[in-house]
Amino acid sequence: MHISNESVILNIYLFGTIYKKDHVAEPLRDTQGKSGWHKEVTMKNILFIASECVPFIKTGGLADVVGSLPKYFDKKEFDVRVMIPKYACIPEEWKSKMNYVTHFYIDLAWRKQYVGILEMEYEGVKFYFVDNEFYFAGMQPYGNIHEDIEKFAFFCKASLSALPSLDFHPDIIHCHDWQTGLVPVYLKDMFSENPFYLSIKTIMTIHNLKFQGVWDLQKVKDITGLKSYFFTSDKLEAYGDANYLKGGIVYADMVTTVSESYAEEIKMPFYGEHLDGLMRARSNCLTGIVNGLDYNEYNPETDPLIYKNYTAKTFRKEKIKNKRGLQKELGLAEDDKKFMIGICSRLTDQKGLDLVDCVIEQICDENTQLVVLGTGEERYENLFRHFEWKYHDRVSANIFYSNERSHKLYAACDAFLMPSLFEPCGLSQLMSLRYGTVPIVRETGGLRDTVEPYNEYESKGTGFSFSNYNAHEMLRTINYARDVFFNRKREWNKIIDRGMAKDFSWNNSAKKYAELYNRL
Repeated sequence: MHISNESVILNIYLFGTIYKKDHVAEPLRDTQGKSGWHKEVTMKNILFIASECVPFIKTGGLADVVGSLPKYFDKKEFDVRVMIPKYACIPEEWKSKMNYVTHFYIDLAWRKQYVGILEMEYEGVKFYFVDNEFYFAGMQPYGNIHEDIEKFAFFCKASLSALPSLDFHPDIIHCHDWQTGLVPVYLKDMFSENPFYLSIKTIMTIHNLKFQGVWDLQKVKDITGLKSYFFTSDKLEAYGDANYLKGGIVYADMVTTVSESYAEEIKMPFYGEHLDGLMRARSNCLTGIVNGLDYNEYNPETDPLIYKNYTAKTFRKEKIKNKRGLQKELGLAEDDKKFMIGICSRLTDQKGLDLVDCVIEQICDENTQLVVLGTGEERYENLFRHFEWKYHDRVSANIFYSNERSHKLYAACDAFLMPSLFEPCGLSQLMSLRYGTVPIVRETGGLRDTVEPYNEYESKGTGFSFSNYNAHEMLRTINYARDVFFNRKREWNKIIDRGMAKDFSWNNSAKKYAELYNRL
């Protein structure tokens, strides 16, 4: 009698346990000496679903997390794979390596849309790409919010619809940010009666609560095809609109954020972005796990992008050569004794740049150099351009983003400034610690969790911090750091020693995620 593959799959998922083909149960002895039988413990399958991922497409820290974290799990325990859109703007060098898997069509409300699935393996991790030229064309991954609302509704439904076509059944789908917020919702709605999906659990990770995917409720109903049942105040509806991230938070089995402090902050009205009540309601299922850093890519000992490589043992002699190189490249005064402060950031209010605006004249004194890298709000871009014009030997305004220049910045600067209004995790302070550049931060979110403030009486700490969102408190902290740099060089170097000794690699974070996966 012929049995179809479909029947085998159906029976597996109807009746539960998956056994390997060659599995033979072996008798065991328990502590009381009784014999028993056991079933093989199978590894857990984890699928990351996200809107971006290095090295394929990146607009921010989300891409670093999704691209780096899967590599750090024990492959004997977890098979972690990633699914992202196949954007037209993904470089050709990557698209040429993708292999066709399958294609099909799905209904998105009243529309019928093509779904293509491609795959490739990179650094031991399998990546899937959802193809649809109507939604994923263009020169950047994101556009107007009303376009993105439909684009990512399609992406969520297409991702779930593709799973039976793959040689992979996820035990857990790990969703990242609002763009994937509908995955747990669709799983509870349109896919709930299919045996293939019954056992799948979901985790929703909030990378930045400020971005939620909010749009007109009636239009979202039309776009998603979800029943009216889902558009109430205890589900997707929020303040008269539909909210993708809220849907993900409500329907996910677990919710995580990217630092322990941020997990607590978002329960408060100031940081909660109008969802603080929901975060308090889901507090039993909420966990904060700080992001890590890819220590292979960010390694001053081997980094090919910096002027001079160095280690924790050699930075006292070698790190200064990076400062000289950057000064020369940017046309700044070539002076070892200048206190060089770096800012590498989106130029927005969130990053605390209104504080910098208030006291920038005092920051840029004759003993200090300020190097800025990034783009954002026009007023901040013009602020730094103006001070570069005013103090061309002290200030360098690089109003663009360059990965190469960012590496040079981390290696060359003496201090790194992050006065954020809020910061879910932050990666720049981790990079600066790795490169022996002392962070100056506001005590919020991941900055508070990763930077230990300097204590001159006990000779402890890895950086400098201030608590209140106040420009003059920030300035006092900068001046304090300058004083230590100029007048207590031995103490300054000890701060660097402690910072470079810290381990913020993905190894620690991966262990915490593994514990979370095993709880589901």
